[in-house]
Amino acid sequence: MRFITLQSIEDPRVEAYTNLTEPQLRNRLEPQRGLFIAESPKVIRRALEAGREPISLLVERPWIEGMASTFDFIDRHWGTEVTAYVASPDQLRLLTGYRLHRGALSAMRRWPLPSVESVCRNARRIAVLENIVDHTNVGALIRSAAALDVDAVLVTPSCADPLYRRAARVSMGTVFQIPWTRIGGEDKRFWPLGGLRQLSSLGFTSVAMALTDDSISLEALVHRLNDSPSSADHIDRLALIFGTEGDGLSRHTIANADLTVKIAMSHGVDSLNVAASSAVAFYATRIPRI
Repeated sequence: MRFITLQSIEDPRVEAYTNLTEPQLRNRLEPQRGLFIAESPKVIRRALEAGREPISLLVERPWIEGMASTFDFIDRHWGTEVTAYVASPDQLRLLTGYRLHRGALSAMRRWPLPSVESVCRNARRIAVLENIVDHTNVGALIRSAAALDVDAVLVTPSCADPLYRRAARVSMGTVFQIPWTRIGGEDKRFWPLGGLRQLSSLGFTSVAMALTDDSISLEALVHRLNDSPSSADHIDRLALIFGTEGDGLSRHTIANADLTVKIAMSHGVDSLNVAASSAVAFYATRIPRI
């Protein structure tokens, strides 16, 4: 590991951390050479353990000693020429829009996303994020999916990027642990009709999480998951679809999904935040591990 102490936060060598927006990072020779920023030692370590390539690090001086094992890991797997730029806490507070959490950032190489087929090949339960634009919600949902044994996550073309700094940080780095990809790639016309057809061709029962007149209860969905495989309404492979924060799922998604499922509410509450509702649904539909 090469350590370079910054004299100024305006040093052009740390432009990726100081001057480039996340869309600019993503689109710089995307996807083979595009970058993303991982924030905090835990997120950086999980990214490294998942095989993500570090380009450089930007570290507050007081955190150097505590990250020694991470630096050793980088040396063993990517060689000793990766640079860690070292700055004082005062210098890093000058980063406009980059309030640093837990002392470290790393610019890392993006990778070509896998196909939906490969991500879902051995999956029995997946989550689909339709047009969720809040990075906090994307990160929280992925963290819940990883914690509650969801096999894979698919994000629609208009959904926020799970690799954006805040999404990855809120996920606690689980975005590097759970398989995920973008269904339909960047083709915004593919979802929902093309995407739902693809899920059906892969053997998934698509479930729109929405409050409609014909929604069945979450308990009824769980019954279908747990009843005999010979039952007519048994569900073997499940795709839970969650909608955007304001309007929920699109009417086309609701109309064309196999089922619509609701979580019963009390005290006049009409719905839960998508991060909360997804956690409830993931927990309720967990498949027992034998």
